Amino acid sequence: MKNFNKYSIYYSWLLLAVLVLPMAACKKYLDNVPKDSVAGDVQWSNETTADLFLNDIYGQINNQGDTPDPLDSYTDDNDGGPYWKSWRWRQGIIGPGVEDGTPQENDGNASNYEEWNKVYSKIRKCNTFIQQVNAHPSNLSEAYRNKRIDEVRFLRAFFYSYLWMHVGGLPIITVPQDRNTDSQAELFKARSTFGDTFNFIDAQLDSVVTNNYLAKKYNAGEADAGRVTIGAALALKGWIELYAASPAFNTATPVTGSDPNKFFSFGNTDAARYTKAAATNKKFIDELGGTYTLYPDMTTFWKETNEYNTEVIFDKQSVANTTGSAFNLFGGPVYIQGQYFTWGNYDPTQELVDQFRMDNGLPITDPKSGYDPQHPYLHREKRFYDWIVYDGAPYKQNWMTSTDTIFTRINKVHPSLNEIDFGSSDVSNTAYYFKKRLNPDIRPAGGSTDGINYVYFRYAEVLLNYAEAQNEAGGPNADVYAAIDKIRTRSQLPTLEATYGGQILSQEQMRAVIRNERRVELCFENKRYYDIIRWRIAESVMNVDRHGMKITNTSPADNKGIWKYEPVLLGHPHVFTPKMYLNPIPQQVIDRNSNIKQNPNY
Repeated sequence: MKNFNKYSIYYSWLLLAVLVLPMAACKKYLDNVPKDSVAGDVQWSNETTADLFLNDIYGQINNQGDTPDPLDSYTDDNDGGPYWKSWRWRQGIIGPGVEDGTPQENDGNASNYEEWNKVYSKIRKCNTFIQQVNAHPSNLSEAYRNKRIDEVRFLRAFFYSYLWMHVGGLPIITVPQDRNTDSQAELFKARSTFGDTFNFIDAQLDSVVTNNYLAKKYNAGEADAGRVTIGAALALKGWIELYAASPAFNTATPVTGSDPNKFFSFGNTDAARYTKAAATNKKFIDELGGTYTLYPDMTTFWKETNEYNTEVIFDKQSVANTTGSAFNLFGGPVYIQGQYFTWGNYDPTQELVDQFRMDNGLPITDPKSGYDPQHPYLHREKRFYDWIVYDGAPYKQNWMTSTDTIFTRINKVHPSLNEIDFGSSDVSNTAYYFKKRLNPDIRPAGGSTDGINYVYFRYAEVLLNYAEAQNEAGGPNADVYAAIDKIRTRSQLPTLEATYGGQILSQEQMRAVIRNERRVELCFENKRYYDIIRWRIAESVMNVDRHGMKITNTSPADNKGIWKYEPVLLGHPHVFTPKMYLNPIPQQVIDRNSNIKQNPNY
């Protein structure tokens, strides 16, 4: 059961409606009393009331798990339902006036990280906090100001980074704008280039890391658990540096075509960008690798009792039934023990399933792997059994009284409610469900019943970021092997050396290994979208139909034949054009500020 601190601020709302009481930051401090309960300079009269404003900023972090249409639905990994924005986006229906120019936003709490107005509202809160804390030095200690300002500088960089990844170069605003005093030039700022926006975010994070005012990490039970740390700043810095160094942006020939304003790329190629990303991620490994470690059992990683574990770097706080999510309702098997439970929105494609290795570490395409297409679920790696619900898979969550077996095959003799569905019901069209990130203790239900924190960064991603950056910068050295092997051996796979018999992998071969490990290890964590964009492969993987697994018996009347496994096309629309590497700037934004120029081809 969660400790009292997790709830203390939420239950203090009732008291704060009458009185402003001294209150320390706590584990689930993100649930903030409305700021209008503290008026004017009283907000900045002491550290407790100033923290109320800061807590509201933390509350602006999106819970990306609380949506039936996750970012993975915009990739080749997930086949979501036809009811959501991703379905229209995958038909190439996108523009400044379509869906208000925000194609990935179905529900604001989960997805307004790419919605221009909402992001700049968050940034304004950050700018206001920094301005007011600096304006009231006599009320707030130096230690408080140093620590809290760096927390907010991280949060501002975090908000900027997500919008930047979706729309490219941004107007950089670092002070609250004021219609009464600001000039036209100050109010109606133009967009910076892709490179200048990156440099601003990167420099802010570098300063937070260098200042060293923040803790390296917080652990479960600590009062500040969930606040920004040096680990979070270094992880975000390493990620955006890798993102910027990637083929889509580190180029003189933007994939979007003509980009005279350099909103989408640097406009040149510089190998040093990979070197920089490698150094930042290596710094994390070398200096914080003892503080952060891989969590040993990923089947229990997403439990409330294991929040803030050794692998978690930065997460969004949640409290069940107040600021929680309905994540368990949106995904997983639709029917469990004969009863309807979930919407079945998270359905792995056959393309993703095929990325999971055999238990000897080899891909299923390798003749030495032992893969049998007519027994495709035998001898697969541990992550496959941990995260994918396949035909005949045992299914047991802690809230269940007994184990169920999930059948997705077409069985005329013993029909299953989870049988593959080529229509529009909630049942999977791919014959797969997933169970990764499902809190095993929570029975699927509507509302905000799931209080598990949404994890943005974990240590495995740092290892993958480093391996990729270093391999691109100079090829696969021993540290690259070591980083990948840590993830593989955690999943009971042999090392790369053992898998490939001591063969020295080329840079290209290692690139393929790293991309595979990244796709499998981070599947259904809303990472794949950014990878297919930055690797410049979205046109290749998103313009083709994907597959499910059709399983039938050769003697359907009595099941006395053999079960036949046949990958089949899903027949769903797939269109991806070069302009879709960037989202459009919403038309309403351009209408308000004529200095904002539109992205290429919109």
